[in-house]
Order: sequence, then structure tokens, then C-alpha cells
Amino acid sequence: MKNILVTGGAGFIGSRLSLELVGKGYVVTVLDNLLQQVHGENPEADSPLYKSIVGQVRFIKGDVVNTEDWENALVGQDIIVHLAAETGTGQSMYEIGKHSEVNVSGTAKMLDLLVNNQHKIKKVIVASSRAVYGEGKYSHPHLGVVFPPSRKVESMMIREFEMKHEDGQNLTPVPTDETSKINPISIYGITKYTQEQMVMLSCSSIGVPAVSLRFQNVYGEGQSLANPYTGILSIFSTQILNGEEINVFEDGKESRDFIHVEDVVSAILMSIENEAANGEVFNIGTGVSTSVKEVAETLASAYGKQVPIKISGLFRVGDIRHNFADTSKAQKILGFNPKITFKEGISKFTSWVSAQSVSTIRVSDSLNEMKSKGLLK
Repeated sequence: MKNILVTGGAGFIGSRLSLELVGKGYVVTVLDNLLQQVHGENPEADSPLYKSIVGQVRFIKGDVVNTEDWENALVGQDIIVHLAAETGTGQSMYEIGKHSEVNVSGTAKMLDLLVNNQHKIKKVIVASSRAVYGEGKYSHPHLGVVFPPSRKVESMMIREFEMKHEDGQNLTPVPTDETSKINPISIYGITKYTQEQMVMLSCSSIGVPAVSLRFQNVYGEGQSLANPYTGILSIFSTQILNGEEINVFEDGKESRDFIHVEDVVSAILMSIENEAANGEVFNIGTGVSTSVKEVAETLASAYGKQVPIKISGLFRVGDIRHNFADTSKAQKILGFNPKITFKEGISKFTSWVSAQSVSTIRVSDSLNEMKSKGLLK
């Protein structure tokens, strides 16, 4: 199985994966629409991610929402790594049609072809997200494990941000495993769960092994420094280097599991090459929780810049409070152990950012857009 199609293969994760696959002797085809929000207004000339794969892969400029592009890309392929998606959690709450069309309908077009047409596909890897869990798994002091619903807007308006049970007891976040309750609280999370379930069910019905990887917050060198909708490390970095105030939502104690792109690529490669992965769903993260305030402070220190860090109390509808992965299943079956600590990853990332041209980022525009729709409080 040497011929691999990577959808979204010119993106942040996809370009890194494509080059790794080429280095391992695979023949890679990339299907990517070179989205302006990620690649800029003139991607063929200006996008470093796109230019990094030119001449290394067979590149098809196309869109997963077009059946004809899928038909062209699937010819002669053995494996599909389906990364192409709309990924902005906040954006998904007001661009519902776009997220549904790309993430759900785009995947449906692929599956239609696999179910109804002749092909050579022997495996499908689909990129899912920790967003499928919503708030994820918590511990109640008396009840044990609970899976709380999303926080009430009324509570967050008076700055009660931490998770509480309906009986008023404070809850403690614990690692979320793959058997945890599925409870997405954003349109993005809903589309990713729908996407992964469509792939797992349809592929099983035709005897094609599939693997779903639920990524935590991916960061690293190559992440867009001009996209104000995804990647808080990139957003904060651009603001710091421009001497701008960093707006930290809620009380700054909300936390995420940050995983370096190199470890994510390793997990995808393991899923491709390990037959024990077939038919399984895996969390891909570090299992370590880091607060957003700590991210901002760590980045400012790494760049040697003193900028105001404003704990604003603002919050986005559809955001979770805490979530970090239980990765024991991926460790046991895939042999996956993330190698890059947050400290090491920040060092690699900031060194790369410091070598780039400082760009501007339209954070205020994106926030105003959300405010106008009642989704930023």
C-alpha cells in the first residue's frame, strides 16, 4: 500500500505529513483547495506550506465538496488520510452551512464513491477532534465520574467559569478516554463526530478498515500566523511580536491539551502502518493540561517581550472549560507516546516564529464578528 491520498495535504498538519510520507517511500497525492484564510490571497506564490510540498507530491487543487475532484484524486490510491475540514470552533457557530458542507457533505461524497464505485482503497484515516466530547470527563466528590453539560451563559456572565454539578458541587477535570460520553457543544464538534461516525460505519460496511484520530489542540512550526480563528499560540505570538495586548478569555484558567504537530504526524503514520489500529478510535494528545494564561505568559517570556496580558472575562458560546486526553489506548495499541513536551514544543515553535516576517492578525475583526452575532459575551 504505497499510494496515499492526503486531503488537506497542503495545510498545517497535512503538509508535514505529506513530506514525512514521501521520505518513507510513499507516493503521495494531495487534494487541497488552498483556502485563503490559511494560505493567504496568493497561495501559489506566497504560501510556505504549499511551496514546501511542490515537486514532492502530485498536487490537485480541488475541493472535497466536489465529486469530480474526489474522482480524480482517488484514481490508483491505496490509502486515504482525510484531514480536509473547516476547523474554527468559534466560526462554526455562525458559519453552520459551511462547516456542515465541508466536514459532513464533503466526507459523504468520498464515501459515496467508495461504496458505489470500483477502487483500490484499503484503509481510511479520518481526523476527528476532542471537540466531540464537549466538556469531557469530570469527577464529583460524592458521585464519582460525571459528564456535565455545557456551562450556562447566565453563570459565565457573573464570572462563574468553573464546572459545577447541578447540585452545586465543584467538579474536577480528569483525563477523557475514548469511552467517555459524546457531548459536543459546538457545531464544529457535531460535524466532526458525524464525520468520524460516517467513515467508521460506511467503511466497515464495505470491508475497508478505518481509523479515527481525535486530536487535541495541535500547534507547531508552520501554523498560520495570520489566521485569527484557530491556533491560540499563533494568535498570541503575532500579538506579542507586534507589541499588542493579549486578550485572555474567561479568567485565564481554562485549559487545553497542547500537542506538537510532529507527534500528531507520528500518530497518523502509526495508524497507517499498524494493522491493530483498524476499526479503532484514538485520542491523540499529551494527557497534560495547560492553562491559557500560562500559554500567554510562556510565549511572552520565550520571545523576551513584555506585553499587557488582559484577563478580560469575555467568553465564547461553544467553548469548553477544560479537556485533556487519556491516551492509554493509543499507547497500548499504537505504541504512541508523545515525545515533545510543552516546554520543548514552545521552544521549537517560538524559534520558528522569530525567523518569520511579522504579520498582522485581524483578531479584533473576528471578535467583533462574534459579538455582532451574540456569540462573544
